[in-house]
Order: sequence, then C-alpha cells, then structure tokens
Amino acid sequence: MIDWFLNPAQWHGSGGIPTLLAQHLQYSLISLFIAALIGLPAGLYVGHTGKGTFLIAGLANATRALPSLGLIVLLVILVGPYFKSDLAYLVPSIAVLVLIAVPPIMMGAYSGITSVDPAAVDAARGMGYRPLALLLTVEFPCALPLIFSGFRSAALQVISTATIAAYVSLGGLGRLIIDGRAQNDYMQMAAGAVLVGVLALIVDLFFGLASRIAVSPGLTRRTVKGVAIRRQLTNEK
Repeated sequence: MIDWFLNPAQWHGSGGIPTLLAQHLQYSLISLFIAALIGLPAGLYVGHTGKGTFLIAGLANATRALPSLGLIVLLVILVGPYFKSDLAYLVPSIAVLVLIAVPPIMMGAYSGITSVDPAAVDAARGMGYRPLALLLTVEFPCALPLIFSGFRSAALQVISTATIAAYVSLGGLGRLIIDGRAQNDYMQMAAGAVLVGVLALIVDLFFGLASRIAVSPGLTRRTVKGVAIRRQLTNEK
C-alpha cells in the first residue's frame, strides 16, 4: 500500500488524490452547510418552544434506517432527466447527504436548549427578556457544547457516506474504492478506505478543537451567574 501512495500517478491529473480529496470535501461542506441552515434553526425553535418534539424524534429514527445508496440511485433516476450535466448526479447525492446530516444537527440543538438550567431561563424571563433575546443570550450559549456535538456527528456521517457518490459517477475518495473494485485492485480499495478514515479522524479532531475554543470551561455557569447578578441589580433598583 505504501508503494501505491508513493506512485506519482496517484498525485497528478484529474483523478489524483488531491483532486479526489478536494471533491470529497466539497460535497461534504456543501451538504453540511445546507443541513445547518435547516437543522439548526429547527432544533433551536423546537427546543425553545417545545412544539414539534415528536417530529424531531421521528425524523431521527427514520434516517437511521435510510438506505443511502438505494435512495441516491432512485433520485438519480427520477431527477437525472431534468439535468444535462453532472448536476444529474450531484443534486441527488447532496440531497441524500443533507438528509443524513439534518437530524444530528437538529437533535444537538434541541438537546442543548432543553438541557439549559431552568434557573437561568426563569431569571432571564423575570428580568423581562423577550423570547428571541432569551434564546440568543442565555439558552444558545449554554447549549453550545451539545450543538457542536451534533455538528461533529453530522460531519462524520456525511464524510463516510459521501464515498457512495462515486457509485453514480461522481468524484471523491469513493472513486478509489469503486474503481479499485472494478479493476480488482485491492491496494487501491484499501488506500481509499484508509484515506476516508484519516479524513474522518482529522475532521473529528477539528470539531473537538473548535468546540474547546468556542465553548470555554464554565460557560454555562458564567451565563447563569451573569443573569442572576443582573436580575439582582435590577431588583435593587
């Protein structure tokens, strides 16, 4: 396998490793961005209002049994005739990846909001915080650890599932696995699997580091304490 990686042919040209890696990241980032636009506001809303909780639970359970490969092939068959370019394969693939990424992001936001200390919420309401201000200045900062956890889970699922995009003639690291299987090149297949695993590990470490930086220790305690102090000062006035 080491010889395969050291072969110059694997690093140059349209099918080289850097190109495939860039394509894989492109599919993953686009999917995560769209999923964040859908899942984060929905999770925050449901967690803040308590409305639609059953929909989140049902969606999360449904996507666990989602046949990703079969769904991509079905969407390609249904959507393909409406496009004359690679969009016929890209749109169905992105749609499936978004569908996979939305539930973890939504559940992370919902769980984060519902786990906020009720004392902080009650104190903020007692001070006259409006619902939006309560959500953004009290609940959201306290929910950040679980929100990051949801994004972390979604990113790992998307990166691992994006390999099947190669099955419908797209690029990405899955090309190494699909093409290797077609050519009975087991070194190429193993290299593809290793690269996907390494990429997933790097992304996991990135989200772990980003979470540590953005969510400093004691954030929840400081938020609760700050609200309590402001309420006390308001009462004294």
